[in-house]
Amino acid sequence: MTNIAAPVAPAAPARSRAARITLRTVTVALALFFAFASALPKLLAVSAAVDSFDTIGWGAPGMYAIGILELAGAIGLLVPVLSGVTPIALSALMVGACVTQIVSFGGENAATPLILIVPLAVLAWTRRAHNRDLVALVRRGA
Repeated sequence: MTNIAAPVAPAAPARSRAARITLRTVTVALALFFAFASALPKLLAVSAAVDSFDTIGWGAPGMYAIGILELAGAIGLLVPVLSGVTPIALSALMVGACVTQIVSFGGENAATPLILIVPLAVLAWTRRAHNRDLVALVRRGA
């Protein structure tokens, strides 16, 4: 009888303590930004958010939907099994925000979403192993 072991995925590269602290700090900072600076004004219907979404033509439903997506993203950044896929989803949301800024507001604040994509891309890359864990979790539940 042969004893064939199941293939083992390579372990994530060991990171220095400073790198782990930096990644955690960036993660928490982004989560706080998306929750409080971005989602909360939309969910509380702050007049600037209402005016922006009226200009876009999406009104209150669009404003609340985007606010919920941003809040979900903020929470997802902090959940280990979601920490690989959430930065990708938030990056897609930021691409949409950039296009919307260009089309509806003449590019006035189009750089902000693009700047946010940089740390989100770093997080997506460094947490990519969590995507494998998420797929395994979903397959187990299916």
